Amino acid sequence: MTAPLDICFVSMHTSPANLPGSGDAGGMNVVERAQAQALAELGHRVRLVTRRAAPDEPDERELFPGVTLHHLDAGPPTVLPKSRIDDHLDEFSANLARLAPASIVHSHHWMSGVAALPVARAWGVPHVQSYHSVAALPGSELAAGEPPESPRRIPGEVLVAAESDAVVAISAAEARTVIERCGAVPQQVHIVSPGVDQELFRPLAAGEPRWLPEDAGPDFVERGFLLFAARFQPLKGPDLAIRALAELEPELRPHLLVAGDTSPDFASYDAELHDLVARLGLDGLVHFIGPQPRPALAELMRSARVVLVPSHSETFGLVALEAAASGTPVIAAAAGGLREAVAHGETGQLMDSREPEDWGRALRRLLTEPGLLDRMGTVARVHARRFEWRWSAHRLAALYAELVER
Repeated sequence: MTAPLDICFVSMHTSPANLPGSGDAGGMNVVERAQAQALAELGHRVRLVTRRAAPDEPDERELFPGVTLHHLDAGPPTVLPKSRIDDHLDEFSANLARLAPASIVHSHHWMSGVAALPVARAWGVPHVQSYHSVAALPGSELAAGEPPESPRRIPGEVLVAAESDAVVAISAAEARTVIERCGAVPQQVHIVSPGVDQELFRPLAAGEPRWLPEDAGPDFVERGFLLFAARFQPLKGPDLAIRALAELEPELRPHLLVAGDTSPDFASYDAELHDLVARLGLDGLVHFIGPQPRPALAELMRSARVVLVPSHSETFGLVALEAAASGTPVIAAAAGGLREAVAHGETGQLMDSREPEDWGRALRRLLTEPGLLDRMGTVARVHARRFEWRWSAHRLAALYAELVER
């Protein structure tokens, strides 16, 4: 084991204390919190530093033994759209500099890096950058329906790639993106795969009943359900999940649970999805159940027939990995890190097409071919065992120790 380090995780735009269900910022909070806890279990001290998003959030509190959360003032103490948070970068940076210096600073998302990089330099310690997402290229399909990027984002992403001592990517797909788009030096990019909580996300036990809503009727019991879990924004593709269901013959359609919350950047998107359900004649089959706490999400995953992940882009696709650990096959877009989270044809189906009829065809096969869901679910559980948070923490700790020594 390396000597104990004082590690500062900086996450300006999302609080790792708010352990997310399906509605939080992708898998980003999950990754930060799980890595921090695993590093603390190895004997390191971790400080999670974020922006105060509510007036009653304390300056400091312990989350786990060895893990402390700090809230810093940066703009009004309320939830802000991500596109407005970087208006308060300078205030966040100034307040970060008032904390006691750490051994190493690890920033999550570009705006955290822009705020924390000068602080790390003033403290005389290494700076590590994780992106979690990179700005879409202008005019790309990914950019359709997205709010305009902050004019600071692309220059900020390039800056932290050039000036950081190391970049940590969650997948090979993300590593390629930060090298090609942000100009990161390949020798300074390190891939550290995520883990999955194998106790929380597990298959149904022998004799364990599948989850059912309290008011479930015989139709719900007979049809079962599909699951979509993510924030409601065009990037995540909930509209494609709904359209795929509409492609199935009425007698074959399961119910679809849409678990998540509307992002402040997409205030009207929830209503658009409800309108789509009505236009496709799927009322009574599509259920919007809001953001779910992690234990509830895990119960839904092991009870679902299939989990749908139709994102335009994912740095890894933690939802797909959690579904695999739950023994539930996935139909996912062949985008970014989802190619690494899903073993095509073994733990689920990767889709190059975004045409609803193609997704409906893939869904029909999984639902009707005898034994296919069970076989994929068994292999998915084996596949997920390769991903452990403790292994991720060992990789990070070794990188930190090398940088500090250097």
